[in-house]
Amino acid sequence: MSKKQRLVGAVAVLLLLMLLLVGIFLLPGAEKESVQTAMRDGVLHETNRISLFGLEVNPGLISAFTVTGMIVLFCLIVRIFVIPRFKEIPGRFQLLLEEAVGYFSGLAKTNSPHRNGLLGAYLFVAGAYTFFSTIFELLGLQAVTTEGRSVTLPAPLADINGAIAIGVTSYLFILISGIIYGKARGAINTLKDFSLPISMSFRLFGALLSGALVTDLVYHYFPLSFVLPSLVAVMFTLLHALIQTYVLTMLVSVFYGESTEPPHKKPKKRGKLTASAENL
Repeated sequence: MSKKQRLVGAVAVLLLLMLLLVGIFLLPGAEKESVQTAMRDGVLHETNRISLFGLEVNPGLISAFTVTGMIVLFCLIVRIFVIPRFKEIPGRFQLLLEEAVGYFSGLAKTNSPHRNGLLGAYLFVAGAYTFFSTIFELLGLQAVTTEGRSVTLPAPLADINGAIAIGVTSYLFILISGIIYGKARGAINTLKDFSLPISMSFRLFGALLSGALVTDLVYHYFPLSFVLPSLVAVMFTLLHALIQTYVLTMLVSVFYGESTEPPHKKPKKRGKLTASAENL
């Protein structure tokens, strides 16, 4: 590219930015509800509800069903059409899939070296659901509320019910595995951490909800709300997806390893007569 072409491209980009800024400051905002209403509905979902077979439900439930359906459909396609064509020299998609499976399998073996077959599969499922349900809001899918208003479907885990569901499910998985493999000892090791489902649930909910509320504030009050939230939402959403996936899977693997750990056998103490005989 010549120097003249670079100069023309730079001038064109500057002109587009100037036109965009002029449009942002001259055009009126399209936001109708107040910031208090938007933030309260982001937590409680009292206003924007969606009809599902005659029942009024939170938008987060529709998001959860959508994410689950997309993941199941993707897995079926991969299992039927892609995995049978795997080669000894992997391609890009095969390499990516093998790296993901190897990461969760290695995490399971590291934190639970004794019984980790089922743990690796659960970590893969829980991690995939957490990651894709977090970045789901980037799709911007719309739904119509019972009041006829169009709303963007939120991340499933930004709803307190979705966060509690995955937290309780993970805790029950650890508890049942502890009972199966560790009997009474495994059950006691799991039950003593009774606050674990609460901490996991509110950690997911708080992290995702805080990002959504900060983005809403930027939309309402920042003059460049047409440009900045797009960049902020993408960066923070991807960062939240990676961090929350890592934190959830790490916590589940660590507590699973503690609940299923076999008892350590204490070495038998040798009598004084035996020790004296050995010295002789």
